[in-house]
Amino acid sequence: MRIIDRYMLQQFLKTFVICYLSLTGLYIVFDAFTNLDEFLRCSEQAGGLFQLMSTFYGYKAILFFDRTAGLLILVSAMFTVSWIQRHNEMTALLAAGIPRVRVVTPLIVASVVIVLAAAGNREVVIPRFRDEMARTPNDLIGDQAQSLDSRYDNRTDILMRGDSTYADRERIKKPSFLLPRNLRHYGKQIVAENAYYLPPEGDRPGGYLFEGVREPGDLDGRPSLDIDGQPVIIPPPDAPGWLEPGQCFVVSEITFEQLTGGRAFREFSSTVQLIRGLHNPSLDFGADVRVAIHTRLLTPLLDITLLLLGLPLVVTQQSRNVFLAMTMCAGVTTLYLLTIIGSQHLGAMLVVSPALGAWLPLVIFVPVAVGLASAMWE
Repeated sequence: MRIIDRYMLQQFLKTFVICYLSLTGLYIVFDAFTNLDEFLRCSEQAGGLFQLMSTFYGYKAILFFDRTAGLLILVSAMFTVSWIQRHNEMTALLAAGIPRVRVVTPLIVASVVIVLAAAGNREVVIPRFRDEMARTPNDLIGDQAQSLDSRYDNRTDILMRGDSTYADRERIKKPSFLLPRNLRHYGKQIVAENAYYLPPEGDRPGGYLFEGVREPGDLDGRPSLDIDGQPVIIPPPDAPGWLEPGQCFVVSEITFEQLTGGRAFREFSSTVQLIRGLHNPSLDFGADVRVAIHTRLLTPLLDITLLLLGLPLVVTQQSRNVFLAMTMCAGVTTLYLLTIIGSQHLGAMLVVSPALGAWLPLVIFVPVAVGLASAMWE
């Protein structure tokens, strides 16, 4: 690695880190003071105010890196090039016979590394801490009631309803599951005081354990109900080892996170988990999830394309005005992001296919990026 490579990398990484820490710090300060009362309320249960805030914003910092990596790469690269132009270093390098593309090669290589790190963070780290990432200041420890939107289990046709949910124990308060006609041997619905999600374990399928069953009133003496030979509603007589009187178990492949997470589940799941969700017979993911899956696979290319759109605008012009470079960066980024959002919306609304909705920004901007980047070879 030559001296100029180390110099460019140092300037690029320094700018990237400063921008990331500055934006993250501003977000934390603003958000923390806005929600200080909630942090104080939960601090005793979470082991202290400092521990609660450091844990909460530590996860948010990881998420913030995922959301801003592409933009910070562009800002850092454009600022680095503008800085060396401002001090006539680019002129000296060109006079020495070094082409522009050779000057910015370290920036492009470093950008690719950061993009791949962001992809690994998105696919490995964030899904592992999905519950923590989905926490909001209004529900820091999962003890606050959250509304539950009704959802059908497409495999059993059971409409899953309830008054509210609590994330700390994966509990549904006052569940009221409406049964389809083929399962109405006991009545139209199952109503209880609480329902808790239990994942599959051994021979027991995954589903919801109802406690304090009020409807139907004589469930303890009834047999199980099944669909195509698979049990769906299990009363205590058929599961004496783990069900007690007044309880029942409703089998479902919809987890508590999928039932309550909504958009958060899609945002914080890995691509593999989203693909598995598409093949889950109990779920009915729409076109927006298909667009999200394609976009996940294309995000590294989208980030690099954004870099190649903005970087040539600075490399090939001789202005030493750093603020002009930042203005150009903002304009390019705004146009690019609006195109991405618009095309994804078209795919989610099935105006175009989900695949085309994800690929359309690349179809539009890659030829433009190639045309702009070719000027750096001159």
